[in-house]
Amino acid sequence: MIDDLSGLWLGRVWLPKMQGPAVVTLRDGQVIDITAKGAATVSEICEMADPAAHVRDAAGVALGPLDQIAAGRVGDLSVIHFLAPCDLQAVKACGVTFARSMVERVIEEKAGGDPARAEAIRTRIGAVIGDSLRNIRAGSEEAVRVKEALIAEGMWSQYLEVGIGPDAEVFSKAQVLSSVGPGAEIGLHPISTWNNPEPEIVLAVSSAGRIVGATLGNDVNLRDVEGRSALLLSKAKDNNASSAIGPMIRLFDAGFSLDDVRRAELALRVEGPDGFVLNGHSSMSQISRDPEDLVRQTVGRHHQYPDGFMLYLGTLFAPTEDRDAKGEGFTHKLGDIVTISAPGLGRLTNTVRLSTECPQWSYGISALMKNLAARGLC
Repeated sequence: MIDDLSGLWLGRVWLPKMQGPAVVTLRDGQVIDITAKGAATVSEICEMADPAAHVRDAAGVALGPLDQIAAGRVGDLSVIHFLAPCDLQAVKACGVTFARSMVERVIEEKAGGDPARAEAIRTRIGAVIGDSLRNIRAGSEEAVRVKEALIAEGMWSQYLEVGIGPDAEVFSKAQVLSSVGPGAEIGLHPISTWNNPEPEIVLAVSSAGRIVGATLGNDVNLRDVEGRSALLLSKAKDNNASSAIGPMIRLFDAGFSLDDVRRAELALRVEGPDGFVLNGHSSMSQISRDPEDLVRQTVGRHHQYPDGFMLYLGTLFAPTEDRDAKGEGFTHKLGDIVTISAPGLGRLTNTVRLSTECPQWSYGISALMKNLAARGLC
């Protein structure tokens, strides 16, 4: 779950005794409850002038060894278990931030959500642009030339505009407090038959636009739904249990910074109940837009987030390996176990179900506020 105990970690667990969440950190392999008045939410801590100093120095109570609590059954309100490490923050996501994976978005659109047509279109686009998307920077003169070449071949797509144009795609991924954490089930809308995981880094950002840390995320993606129409983006992205974040936020300090995020190498492994195994990766070094630029395009005078926000940065991973029929690429099966990992950020593991079969999201903002008030924390 956590691979570097020397890091400064911030997260949340469910406390059965309080029937509510606690803010926690890690010290010497122990999970430490640091919940306090004025610091009762992760959002409040991320808004502090020096979140790292607060977490490092905060008084706390040991809840138990990391391995023991990480093994707690998620959703069982009688045991301590990890939750998504964010609470009051908005959950936003950036799409098409890797020019190479942009091609797959163009294919989804041109195929109209039909995986059987995707392979032929993939071959045609590859013949037009070759490897010209390697290390391309969005908004550059080179990006303009690639865009013009694709349009000339009848391959214009709205994804070209956000993939290599000046303006990033930023959308609302999930409602406040609806994200699931490590060990939880992740949901697919039952109308989808072509879908995949998206291994991403997720930034923790304050209301002032200051990046204070990072974690891992799975931006569960319904390729057929989004491919039918960009106007279905919300239906393709925001469903019950479709946003997984965790295991914990690693705060920026002397040993971990945004440069580590820029160099991060993410690994993906899908293990299916049918014996199928998919391995993938995403290299942040190949992102077409710098994380700081994505944050600037998300927050500012044009848009505010008073409680801060979590920002998925997008992925290089595009699943083209066939699972069933030749030429139809990858799609999930119920029961798939998805693991996303990166050195220094740990491991996020979830099991695929239908959104209609995952536990219903019921613990919202009002429930949290009532719980904290009853505990004298707000």
